[in-house]
Amino acid sequence: MYHLIKKEGHARRGSFDTVHGNVQTPAFMNVGTSAAIKGGISSYDLRDLKCQVELCNTYHLHVRPGDQLIRRMGGLHKFMGWERPILTDSGGFQVFSLASLRKISEEGVTFASHVDGRKIFMSPEISMQIQSNLGSTIAMAFDECVENPSTREYSEKSCARTTRWLIRCKAEMERLNSLPDTINPHQMLFGINQGCVYDDLRIAHMKEIAKLDLDGYAIGGLAVGEPAEDMYRIIEAVEPYMPSEKPRYLMGVGTPGNIIEAVWRGVDLFDCVMPSRNARHGHLNTWSGIRNIMNAKYAEDEQPIDPQCDCPTCRRHSRAYLRHLFKANEMLAMRLAVMHNLYFYNTLMEKIREALDNGTFAQFREQYSTLLDTRI
Repeated sequence: MYHLIKKEGHARRGSFDTVHGNVQTPAFMNVGTSAAIKGGISSYDLRDLKCQVELCNTYHLHVRPGDQLIRRMGGLHKFMGWERPILTDSGGFQVFSLASLRKISEEGVTFASHVDGRKIFMSPEISMQIQSNLGSTIAMAFDECVENPSTREYSEKSCARTTRWLIRCKAEMERLNSLPDTINPHQMLFGINQGCVYDDLRIAHMKEIAKLDLDGYAIGGLAVGEPAEDMYRIIEAVEPYMPSEKPRYLMGVGTPGNIIEAVWRGVDLFDCVMPSRNARHGHLNTWSGIRNIMNAKYAEDEQPIDPQCDCPTCRRHSRAYLRHLFKANEMLAMRLAVMHNLYFYNTLMEKIREALDNGTFAQFREQYSTLLDTRI
């Protein structure tokens, strides 16, 4: 259940109730692909890093260790020691990224596992069954994520198929939630808007899927290489047709600047591997811009990564020490860097919510939208 608390322009300040607890929005979902954040971060660490929702990957968990095994272990929450909400993506994007190995039909998609090459068949029903076995809070519908750019003709056919698949996802989810032994009978289903970079296709598709009265709606198929301006234009085109009483999720986005701009255009939820991936390469987010900790100028720098940050890394360690750890290939370097970046992203969302509460988000956007994406 989503509650709209207040608005500033199109930007929304909200609260989202789930069976695994409340989420204050706008919120960033920290990506733990295989039930763990890459970089040595545990579910218990995430609590201290202000994470509200963790995102896990249906395809990866199906391949390894297997969703049936996780079901026998009591579901994903118990398996990974995380009590708060979990969103599982449907596997659609992984099918898209394994494009050279896939075969799409109306029934579903056949493709080869990236682990051992075995053939996997994924359909809307199977995706829902896997996610039900995982017992996540929110399941994502199985969609076709097309390449960007794609021809208008292909995009149109793909949208129609995604809608047909969504209807099947909804029916299967209702069936699974009604079973007596379902791990999470309150599992929610979010639909995904597609249509490549064609505004009219996006709008038509959004209108169509809004009729299905799902628990939330996502904008998919962006942040796959198109210019940021295209992404912002599409959000602006689709937003008026997204149900205002449901959470809105922009998949796979993005930089701090992208997030601020998307919140400004009416988005509530975000996820991205960027903060953890960048951290593992020594690229650290700060309130003054992006810092490359590998730079020689930090070799004897006693300051924390960001003097304005109170994350566990900044409270305890210097830039010089972190740079040394990276140069010495110590695993601790990744852990400390990832902790910092995730804390930064979750604090960014906190500050966005605070600005919306105070009616000062326009000024916040003005100050930080460009600055936070700039290299120091």
